[in-house]
Order: sequence, then C-alpha cells, then structure tokens
Amino acid sequence: MNKAFATTIAWGLGLAVSAAATDAEPESGRQAFVRSLLGRMTLEEKIGQLNLPSVGLDVTGPVVSADVEAKIRRGEAGGVFNAYTPAVTRKLQDLAVKETRLGIPLLFGYDVIHGHKTIFPIPLGLSCSWDPTLIQRSARLAAVEAAADGLNWVFSPMVDIARDPRWGRIAEGSGEDPFLGSTMAAAMVRGYQGDDLARSNTVLACVKHFALYGAAEGGRDYNTVDMSRLKMFEYYLPPYQAAVAAGAGSVMTSFNEVDAIPASGNRWLVTDLLRGQWGFRGLVVSDYTSINEMVAHGTGELKQNVQLALKAGVDMDMVGEGYLRYAKALIAEGALPESVIEAACARVLTAKHQLGLFADPYRGCTEGRAREEIFTPAHRAAAREFAERSCVLLKNANETLPLKTTGVIALVGPLADRRRDLIGSWSAAGDWKQAVSVEEGIRNAAGPGLTILRARGANLIEEGALREALNASGGELEIDSRSREALVEEAVAVAGRAEVVVVVLGEAFGMSGEAASRSDIGLPEHQQELLRALVALGKPVVLVLMNGRPLTLTWEDAHCQAILETWFAGTEAGNAIAALLFGSANPSGKLTASFPRAVGQIPVYYNHKNTGRPYRGDPREKYLSRYLDIPNEPLYPFGYGLSYTTFECDPPRLSKTVLRGNDSLTATVKVSNTGRHPGRETVQLYITDPVASLTRSVLDLRGFQQVELRPGETREVVFTITPEQLKFFNRSLHYDWEPGEFIIRTGPDSAHLKSASVRWERP
Repeated sequence: MNKAFATTIAWGLGLAVSAAATDAEPESGRQAFVRSLLGRMTLEEKIGQLNLPSVGLDVTGPVVSADVEAKIRRGEAGGVFNAYTPAVTRKLQDLAVKETRLGIPLLFGYDVIHGHKTIFPIPLGLSCSWDPTLIQRSARLAAVEAAADGLNWVFSPMVDIARDPRWGRIAEGSGEDPFLGSTMAAAMVRGYQGDDLARSNTVLACVKHFALYGAAEGGRDYNTVDMSRLKMFEYYLPPYQAAVAAGAGSVMTSFNEVDAIPASGNRWLVTDLLRGQWGFRGLVVSDYTSINEMVAHGTGELKQNVQLALKAGVDMDMVGEGYLRYAKALIAEGALPESVIEAACARVLTAKHQLGLFADPYRGCTEGRAREEIFTPAHRAAAREFAERSCVLLKNANETLPLKTTGVIALVGPLADRRRDLIGSWSAAGDWKQAVSVEEGIRNAAGPGLTILRARGANLIEEGALREALNASGGELEIDSRSREALVEEAVAVAGRAEVVVVVLGEAFGMSGEAASRSDIGLPEHQQELLRALVALGKPVVLVLMNGRPLTLTWEDAHCQAILETWFAGTEAGNAIAALLFGSANPSGKLTASFPRAVGQIPVYYNHKNTGRPYRGDPREKYLSRYLDIPNEPLYPFGYGLSYTTFECDPPRLSKTVLRGNDSLTATVKVSNTGRHPGRETVQLYITDPVASLTRSVLDLRGFQQVELRPGETREVVFTITPEQLKFFNRSLHYDWEPGEFIIRTGPDSAHLKSASVRWERP
C-alpha cells in the first residue's frame, strides 16, 4: 500500500490508515470460517457465488436475468440485484438458505443513491452543503431504511470527478474537486457502514465507478476516457482511495476503458492499484453487463473477456452471467487457475460474514420493522433540512429575496406543481407521490395576507420524441393542448396582476443521470421564451431552477432579479424551497461544479493550469489564451453561493512566514457578518505552488470550515497547514512536496480570495 499517499488522504478527512494491508496477521475467526466453507464447496458452487443476477425490477440496463429463482436453488447466485422489501428478500433468502446444499445466504444489492424511500437531494446538491457531517447523516438514514427493507448492499457512493456538465451522471457525484470529493466519499462510506457491518441497520457500501468514468469524452455517457497517469493520480483517483481508506467494503468497475483496456478487464487498475498499492481487501463487482460489453470495446468474445475480468480481479459479474457460462471451461482448458475463482469466492463470502448474514440471513428484516423505520417523520424532517442546505442562491439583486408573506405573487412554470421530478434520477425506491411540490410548499408557508396566482406558462418538454423517451422511463410527462403562445399569454396576464413573479423552470428528472447526456445544457427554448416574456413586464422575476447539472444561464443571470438553484431536492423539496424563498431559512449552499457561460467553454473548472500565454483581462492583446466572444471564467465559479446576509473575510494571518520540514503553519481568517440576517459562511482554503518541477494548478482546495454568525458578529476560523497539504505527484508518481514559496489563499469561493505568502524549506 502507498502509505504516504494514504496518510495524506487521511489529513483533513479524519481517516484511520492501517498498516494491515501489508503486515502479516494471524488467521481470524472470519478467515477460518471462510476457509472451512471454501473447503466444502464444489467448483460450481464457488462460481455460483460470483454471479449477481437481477430480478428485473427497476431495470438499469438492457438485459434482464432469467429464471433467477431456479438459479438460486442451483447455487448459481451469490446475490440478487434489484430485489427489496421484506416479503421479496425473505422469499429469495429462503431459497438460498433452505434449498441449497450449503445454505449460503444471498447479498441483496440496490441503487440507494440519495435516500431509499425518503429521498434526499441528488448527490451533486448534497455536496453543495459542504458539510461532511450532513452527508454522513444522509447516508446513515438511507442505510437504516434500506436495511429495514431487506437490503444489505448499496451501490453508492459514486465518487467520479466530473468537469463536464454535459455528462448526465454529474448529478450523482460531488462535482469537480478531488479534495472535496474525497471528503464526501469518506463521509458517505462511514454513514452507510457505521462502525460495525454486523449491525442490522448497516449496509455494505460500493464505491463507483472505478475508475475515471466522470471524464467521458464529449460528456457522452459510456464513452472513451483517455488521460495521463499524472492526471489520474492528481485529480481523478483521490476520491476512490479516500473511500477505500474509510473502509468501503466493495468497489464497482466502470464502463469506460483505462489505458485502452476496459476497466472490468484491467488488471493494473483492479489488482495492481486497488488491491496492491491501496491495500483494498473487499469485493469488486462489475457494472451492469460491463464484462459482456467489452466485446464492443474490441477485446474479443465474451469467453476471452471473462478470462480478462477474472484475472484482473473482478469478483462478481453483474447480470451478464459470463462467469456462469465460461469460468469452468476456462479452468478445464488451463486458461485460468482455479485459485482465481477461490480468491474471488473468498472475498464474496467474507463480505457476507462481515454483514452477519451467516448468523442471521434476514438481518432482523420484517414487515413491522419496515413500517417503523421507513419514511418516518424524523426522516422527512431531515430531508427538508438537507434540501435547505443544498440549494444555492446564485443571484439576489436589490434584495429581491426573501419574499414578503403579504401581497400578491405569481407562481409560474411547468415545474411549480410537479412532484414527479422533485426526487430526481436514481431515486429507485422513492415514491414521487409523497413529494411536496413547490406550489404546495409555498401555500403551506404563506400567511393569510399573501395571494398566490398560478399559471403553467409552458410545457416542461415540448419535443415529442424526447417526451416519449422520458415517459418510457417513468417521466409522467403530459402536454397541455393549448398552443405555446396561449400558455405564455396566460402567464403574462397572471404575472401582470402580481408584485413579484416566481417562475420554476429547468429539466425533467430524466434529462440528467445515467444515459442522459445533453449537448445543449441551457433551459429548453420554449421555457426561455416564457421567461423572456415575463421579464419584459418589468416586474421582479425570481427564477427557481430544478436540474441535475450546471446549466448555461448567461441571459438568465443578466435579466432575472434573483436565481435560486434547487437541483432536485427530494421528498421535502417544496417545503424547503418555500422556507428559502420566504426567509425562514437562509441559503448557504456553495457550488461544487462550475457553471459555464456557454457549452464552448467546457471543460471549465477552477483548478486549471496556466498556459505560456495566460490572458490577463485586456481584450486588445491578441496572442493570448482566450475566447474572442466570452470571458474565460465560468459564469458561477466553484465554491460560489450567496446568502441573505453579507460576510467579510479578512486576509489570512499566518503564524510564520518561513518554515522548515514538518513545521505546522496556522492561517487565521477573521470572518464578520456585515448584513442584517444570521447566516452560515463556508470559508475555503486554497494553496498555490507557483514554481515546481511539474506545472501545477493555479490553485487547489486544501480545506474548508463553516461558521454561523449573527448580524454584526465576528469570529476567527483557523486552518492548520502541514507539508501534507503541499504534496503532489511527481514524474515517478511519488507523492511528495518540494521546498519553495507557497501562496495561502482564503475566501468565500475560488474566485474571490485574499492571500499571503510563505516559504517552506526542507530540514
């Protein structure tokens, strides 16, 4: 294991780094149990443990497993995907423990991504809280519900770094930064798994997608990924390793290739890096039929790819059933040693033992427990809190927000009364009918002195082919039979009678997530037409956005008085959004992915590198790295987010200006609430290494802290900096720091920073 880098990941994340990955240990009771069980298993039974079929509920791929119950009886399934509820899982578990020779229990895996039945904001939204404790709580509550519903394995967290918002699955991760992504990945793992996987309210976490999936070329899902090892290690791999260091029990391979070899057959990735350098001891599962899909990549027929995947170290085959078909033959032909099957089976059995399945295959799961622990009032209250903390105030000219609770407002837009979209993509077991719409939330919050006028204004989706495709996946999209012009005219008439216009626009939930890449990430044209007509009235317009990715909002930013980004905020979205609009809650979210001005900027991210001809802002200078038609900078930068109050951050005050070796530096930042409302500010720490043996990013996030302040209150935030925060990967992929000058930058976001310099020398 690369102990130096593992230790580095640990700083700031609170992770315990163990030497157990390399040190010899006496055989534990678990190891003895697994070894004994393996000794009684036939080769066919061992191969069966490596098969993960799907029962066909909420299918997430093009293939559905057949005859799952018969396979379980024959010992040809180590787990089942997409089965949940006590009735279903107990029935299938009965087949495994009562009708097979050895009675080995099943794993039950499911996509629990941002809540199970009680749905929280999409992960990109949750990450905008910049609060690892909140993130861990969300995963803990999701684990409680999932376990009560018969599950013991969740395919989360998704920790892929994403710098291209055209990619729909940016919705499932924590954005563009490896430090923040590592923090959130570790928090999710701790929340799901707790401190003892044998507890009946924990679940096995599965880190995905290993690796680099978020860098798909052109932002097109499942597409090719190609990058240097330096880029991998510096920017894309840290969140996976942080999750492993936090104790994640399983890892899922990705659909893309890495170094021109598909991830599910990539031995360097799975065995050399994950198991060797990082010391991972858990099980590795393929993504949905990804081993089968290697054929289309061009690595040969399925039998060859089964051999590649098993030799790479992929333990379980999700849905594809290639292991069932070919593993025994490969061993008989001498193309695959039986020890590979033995090792993979041992890892599957070990995970089951960790979960306590051999002691209680049902983990105390009953219908009564499910009724008591799922969708509780406490979980709904948490969902509302999480939603309030996830929303980001992008603009608030002339203090348009918060709204008054008296007077007349016009509530316009196709998303104002829809509940289906609020729970977002990957809300697999969630019931959208339980969600609170924005209109319901506003009416719940409104006092007797507020009149709410309502108009649809536009269809959410007008394009027939797109609407049909989204409805095929449960979109529930209806179309108003009136013309586009009639809908806009009605909205303008209603808005004309109001003092302020709240317009709720954005994406249908199916427009982001898996297989939902978009080449144009602006609001749909007919929604823009509605918005232009409302703005033309000259009244204050508050734009409430629902979407699963950063959007291009240049016109909207120039013409709307206020913009509130709510993502897809979950079950309690409407109540949370209303609380923010009326000011009973104060927005505190900060972006974790930059919003481009135009698609032509993509990829645009804060920790880019300089060129030899950097643009410094003078458009008269021609031969510089710039666009002719727009600024280089994003519309809304990483870390950005407003509040109903204002904050002032002083420059960082350093305890020293010259340090040597393992000295520690403290950077103290005085933060003041200079506005009229109590609020929460996230103070961010970035470090610039201006001269190094390899070119470095213009700045890198290395810490953040939140502080709550009353109006007029001032507090100090203190960051401790050691050489660990200065390290980077050199040409040999050795993680180390180099002496020299470093610039310590602090502030409210990546674009508005104050700085101080320090020299750090070797001892």
